[in-house]
Amino acid sequence: MEEKRTSIEENLKELETIISGLEHGDLTLEESLKEFEKGVGLVKASNELLNEAEKRIRVLTEDGGEVEL
Repeated sequence: MEEKRTSIEENLKELETIISGLEHGDLTLEESLKEFEKGVGLVKASNELLNEAEKRIRVLTEDGGEVEL
């Protein structure tokens, strides 16, 4: 099964939902562990997206010049 690629924004929104559920305390231990695992996966995926964005920025600014925003 091919994994769907998500955006940082989608990952953060889902992480907020997971954190809220974990903080609420209504989950069983097993449910909490599954949610925690899911959250760790989202963090890893987000880090990969950020690393890719950083690489793209480096390529675009490779000439050593400063970029004005």
